[in-house]
Amino acid sequence: MRARVEIDLGALRANVRALRARTDGAAYMAVVKADAYGHGMVRCAEAALGAGASWVGVATPYEALELRAAGITPERARVMCWLWTPGGPWREGIEAGLDMSVSAPWALAEVTEAARATGRAAKIQLKADTGLGRNGCQPADWADLVDRARAAEREGLVTVTGLWSHFACADEPGHPAIAAQLARFDEMSARAYAGGLRPEVRHMANSPAVLTLPEARFDLVRPGIAMYGLSPAPELGTPADHGLRPVMTLAAPLALVKHVPGGHGVSYGHHYLTPGATTLGLVPLGYGDGVPRHASGAGPVLVDGKWRTVAGRVAMDQFVVDLGGETPPEGTEAVLFGPGDRGEPGAEDWARAAGTIAYEIVTRIGGRVPRVYVDGGEPAADAAGPRD
Repeated sequence: MRARVEIDLGALRANVRALRARTDGAAYMAVVKADAYGHGMVRCAEAALGAGASWVGVATPYEALELRAAGITPERARVMCWLWTPGGPWREGIEAGLDMSVSAPWALAEVTEAARATGRAAKIQLKADTGLGRNGCQPADWADLVDRARAAEREGLVTVTGLWSHFACADEPGHPAIAAQLARFDEMSARAYAGGLRPEVRHMANSPAVLTLPEARFDLVRPGIAMYGLSPAPELGTPADHGLRPVMTLAAPLALVKHVPGGHGVSYGHHYLTPGATTLGLVPLGYGDGVPRHASGAGPVLVDGKWRTVAGRVAMDQFVVDLGGETPPEGTEAVLFGPGDRGEPGAEDWARAAGTIAYEIVTRIGGRVPRVYVDGGEPAADAAGPRD
């Protein structure tokens, strides 16, 4: 392979078990949006269900419908999706038995219209904007949405299965927004109960809340990045501090090793000039594969047991490392990031190099890099293949 992403499903299952041990009996939703943060949505959902997850969460209804089509049936797991736009596939969602988030009257109107057309009640969850300021219903509009939902429930058009919200600053321990959001969620929940709603679950806990906020776990938790063995923020500790193991490894064989003189320009713009006679190694990955161009001149790579650094700019399909005069043969593996077993960098190292977060590093790895699935280091069934 020109390059590969190795996904350790055994590590993912172990992470799910470690996170479930922190949930105080709350149900577990495996968040697999954005192709499971680049890890492969269907394979990761299946692995998480095998480790005890009972819900699967995604952003878009199209992701949710893809999970159902792949065999994650209503009998096997609840599937929730939350990012809807007008004219979305509400009818298909009802027929697939999805739990669908509603944040505004327009969405409630569309889902009730679809319910009338199908003759089946839609399962919906009302999202409260408790302070994140993104999706969700504002407190000033909440009573109206609750009353409309209750009226639709009395008509048999919907069943309100959940109330939920999302933290803005759970990855910053002690931030005053955390307590304020919890208090507001309690207030908005109380108004929903007073309005006659009896949801199955309330939930707010994302990865950092699962790790640090037991008071936020309620009936259901929604770990995302932590399930893939990455810490939600360096301030919360390393993955190992939480009993987690990174699931993804990104590697490629050196495509070329060559001697060059001192003062030799490397890659576009000659932002790197060799300080003396040296050897250069060509890594056949670039920003077209998701390697961040912002990590030019800074991204770390393990080659032949030593950390090297991207020399010059990351190009669309390739980048160069200065090997310091050493001449490993072509085909020698260059590891951009992984769990660290061989001393390789982690996704967090690349995040620092690119001025971003580890979420983006793993999620952005593109579809032309094949995913190879292993299970605790051994090949998994149907190990090689494109992205799910």
